[in-house]
Amino acid sequence: MSTGKQACHDTAPLSAAMLAEPRWYAIQTRSRHERIAASQLTCRGLKTYLPLTRELHRWSDRNKMVELPLFAGYLFVRMAASVEARVDVLRTNGVVRLVGVRGEGVPIPDDQIEGIQKILTNDIPFVNHPFLRIGQRVRIHGGCMDGLEGILLGRNGNRSLVVCVDAIERSLLVRLEGYGVEGVSTPGSRGAQEISPACWFGSIPEGSRS
Repeated sequence: MSTGKQACHDTAPLSAAMLAEPRWYAIQTRSRHERIAASQLTCRGLKTYLPLTRELHRWSDRNKMVELPLFAGYLFVRMAASVEARVDVLRTNGVVRLVGVRGEGVPIPDDQIEGIQKILTNDIPFVNHPFLRIGQRVRIHGGCMDGLEGILLGRNGNRSLVVCVDAIERSLLVRLEGYGVEGVSTPGSRGAQEISPACWFGSIPEGSRS
């Protein structure tokens, strides 16, 4: 997502080598510098994604809907895993660090970014949820959330899906009423399977919360 209205006239574009085989990475920014950093990176020819959410702010004389970063202090950039690219990104105004080991960044699977995009693009109601490390991974089939993957969660007879971005340890929770789900195959498993209703309402495994 391209954000911000800052001019690009003094920002040099990146070389073709730096844009080869790009992957998604998370960037931590200075406080309230998400849009500035995204704009600068976009001007340099990089694809950025700054997920935004709308909130109602109330003042003494008026109410107003405002757009705020979904994950305060973070944005995502699609870049090559080269030293040159990392250094150039880190020199961008507003950028604090690439999220990952030794500041080199950890590639984020495309499906995690696409999951957040699908929720926001389709105006699917969600709430923030504590990050989950383990649990039954499932995929929704049908409807506007078709293909969305996450961790199945059930409480008090209600099914929900927790969609995680592992690199920044942030999660969103969406309701699953009216949607079918199937298990996501993992190494050593027997492939995708329909989830039995008996699994819908299991508790969160001990130690799954961060």
